[in-house]
Amino acid sequence: MTIPKETEAEILRLHFAEKWPKNTIAKQLGLHHCVVERVLINGGVRQESFRLRPSIADPYVQFIKETLEKYNDITATRIFQMVKERGYTGGVDHFRDIVARYRPGLSKMAYLRLKTLPGEQAQVDWGHFGLFECGKAKRKLMAFVMVLSWSRQIFLRFYPGAAMPYFLQGHVDAFSYFGGCARDLLYDNLKSVVLERRGDAIHFNSTHIELAGHYRFAAKPVNVARGNEKGRCERAIRYIRDSFFKGRHWSNLVDLNKQAIEWCQTTAAERKWMEDRTQTVSQAFEIEKKSLLPLPADHFPAHEMKMVRVGKTPYVRFDLNSYSVPHTHVGKSLIVVAKLDTVRILDGSTELAMHKRSFDRDQQIENPAHIDELIEVKKEAKQHRGMDRLSYAVPSSRALFEKAASRGQNLSGLTTGLLKILDQYGQEGTEYAVKQVLKADATHLLAVRHVLEQRQREKGLPPPIAVQLPDDPRIQNLVIKPQSLAGYDNLHNVGKEGNNNE
Repeated sequence: MTIPKETEAEILRLHFAEKWPKNTIAKQLGLHHCVVERVLINGGVRQESFRLRPSIADPYVQFIKETLEKYNDITATRIFQMVKERGYTGGVDHFRDIVARYRPGLSKMAYLRLKTLPGEQAQVDWGHFGLFECGKAKRKLMAFVMVLSWSRQIFLRFYPGAAMPYFLQGHVDAFSYFGGCARDLLYDNLKSVVLERRGDAIHFNSTHIELAGHYRFAAKPVNVARGNEKGRCERAIRYIRDSFFKGRHWSNLVDLNKQAIEWCQTTAAERKWMEDRTQTVSQAFEIEKKSLLPLPADHFPAHEMKMVRVGKTPYVRFDLNSYSVPHTHVGKSLIVVAKLDTVRILDGSTELAMHKRSFDRDQQIENPAHIDELIEVKKEAKQHRGMDRLSYAVPSSRALFEKAASRGQNLSGLTTGLLKILDQYGQEGTEYAVKQVLKADATHLLAVRHVLEQRQREKGLPPPIAVQLPDDPRIQNLVIKPQSLAGYDNLHNVGKEGNNNE
């Protein structure tokens, strides 16, 4: 049981100043007597001075001592299981306090403050900053952090995960930001760097070896469970949480990374340099920059590559979304090459499509030309596209189609006719007419036209003139949502009121 420091101080005061016995202190402070005993022992009171009542654990004390001497970090719960097999009948909670009496104190480990030369070392790590929503998808928000050990200059960039392509891109972005590369890079033993380790025998990730060879740095994983060896990066991540991330508002990943770079160049760069408080980190960085390794002429290819197969429809599935390809490649295996902003689809070395990448989910990202080509080849697909357009522009048309289908009507003619009406009367008028027809339990085009013509006459308007659009499916299928004109009506009314006041 952990108690506040104030309570520990009160226990010691009552014992040494007021001469209260252990059980009295426990009763008055509402504590277990073992807790009070532990505090007094840590405070210098000899254990032998306590008159302990006989305990069912007494026969096992010697076994507890010997076990703790042999295995100094064994848990009290494991010792409890061992003595229970030997006949102990007490509970585990009280037994833990008994073990704590005889457990030797752990000595504190001292650490040397590491000194590095300019340009010699940088430290790298990921920081997890929770989840963020991107449309219907929730993704991990991971911060890639690289710190130059000598100047303490920080590079910070956020990615939607910690996959290998993001890890590689983080290095490329960091080296570009610094204008060079340190000779040694320190890491934890994460899988992007170390696949397997047995002491000093390390099996490196082959892709990371290629990255190191490209930029001429040495990858140095720290010893297992020794995060202090890259303490500058660990402290930098805490600093980022407190100084940058807490309470920050951002609209998307691009906006967040823009703010992150500004923070690196201002707040983080203007803090005092640890080695000389009269200088800032940015001033130390200007000195260190001269000692960094020069960068190669080309960037390391930090992209994600995946083999995919096109199904019956002209789309490939990648990272929760579907991307269109030419219909001629249905049923084939293709290669997706993805970066943070683009998705390229290749057939061998031939690029079939390039799309803007989406981090949403279940989205169809299309090149209109791919769909138009399929429509030309398969005319019946045009019918479905027309129904899709009507479903989007005239929501009530879905119910109209369902009712017409149940009555055995020709849906093709109904679709073509409604599309012409939509082009003539617009979204608002067509939606109004379809609703009225459904109320009258009718499904024919003539009924829809009758409602619209009657409405035109009631408003004293002439019949609409059909507009001949260019023979371009992208324009013909274009739907523009009408905007409310209520604001203009209000301005008109204000003008009238002003004239009346005059």
